[in-house]
Amino acid sequence: MTYLKSLALAGSMALATAATAEERYITIGTGGQTGVYFVVGQSICRLVNRDTPKTGLKCTAPSTGGSIANINAIKAGDMDMGVAQSDWQYHAYNGTAKFEGDKFDKERAVFSVHSEPFNVIARNDAGIATFDDLKGKRVNVGNPGSGQLATMEVVLAAKGWTMADFALASELKPAEQAAALGDNKVDAIIYTVGNPNGSIQEAVSTVDAHLVPVTGPEIDKLVSENPYYAKSIIPGGMYPGTPDDVETFGVKATFVTSADVPDDVVYEVVKAVFDNFDRFKKLHPAFENLKEEEMIKDGLSAPLHPGAIKYYKERGWM
Repeated sequence: MTYLKSLALAGSMALATAATAEERYITIGTGGQTGVYFVVGQSICRLVNRDTPKTGLKCTAPSTGGSIANINAIKAGDMDMGVAQSDWQYHAYNGTAKFEGDKFDKERAVFSVHSEPFNVIARNDAGIATFDDLKGKRVNVGNPGSGQLATMEVVLAAKGWTMADFALASELKPAEQAAALGDNKVDAIIYTVGNPNGSIQEAVSTVDAHLVPVTGPEIDKLVSENPYYAKSIIPGGMYPGTPDDVETFGVKATFVTSADVPDDVVYEVVKAVFDNFDRFKKLHPAFENLKEEEMIKDGLSAPLHPGAIKYYKERGWM
C-alpha cells in the first residue's frame, strides 16, 4: 500500500469515527401495533431518519403500553419522547389523578396530533345500545399503562361505578381485543384512538357489531370541568354496522418529551415533521385534517419545550 493510499485510508477512518461519534439515538414511545400511536411514532422516525446524514439523529419507535407507560419511561430517562393522551399529559405535569404525589415537573409538550374519541364497540347480540347497558356485561377495559384503561376508570368514577359492575373486566391489549370480541369472549371493547382504526375495523368485520354512544350528564360534566376533554362525533358509515353519527367525547393525542432532552434534538424532530408536513399527513387517514396552528397549542398542558419554540418562532407561528 502506498503512503498516499494509507494516508487516505487513515483519513477516511478518522472521518467515519467522527461521524459515528456524532450519531445520537432517540427513542419514541408509542402504543399497541394496531393503534394510531404506533403510526405516529413510526412516521416521525421515518421523517427524522431521512435527515440522519445531516443531523446524526437516528430514531426508533417501539410498541409500548401507551400513554402512561410512555410518560413514566420519559420521566425515568428510558425514552426521549412519546405519544400520550392530552389528559395524561395534564395529570403528569400537574401531579393529579394517577400522578398524585408523583408530579413530572420536567414534562414538556412538543405538539398535538389527531383527535381521539373514546370508542365503545359492542356485539349486536349483547343487547348494548348505550354506555349504561355495559353494566353486568363482559368488557375489555384496556391494558395496564394504557390511556384507554385510565380514561375508562375516569368515566366509571364519574358514573359512580367500579370494575366490579362488569361481569368481566378484561385487560387485553389493543391487538388482542378485536379477536376476543369476535370469539365471544367479551361483549364490548373500549378503545381511545383516532379514527378510522384498523383494530376497530377488524372487530366490526369479524362479527356483527356497532359503536355505542357515550353521552349523558356525567360526560357533560367531565367535558365542562376538564379542558383536555372535548365532545366528539364518529361519522356514520365509517365502520360497518354503524350507519349514523355516534356521539362520544375524547382527547387529543399529544407528543411529549422532557426538559432534559437537548434543545437541538427536539428542534430537529419538530423540523423533520413540519418541514415535511404534507408527507406526514399522508401517512395515516387520522392525520388528514391536521393544521399546524392547532397542533402547536391544542391539548397542550405542559410548557412547550424550548427546542420546539425555536422552530415555531422561526416559522412565524409564535
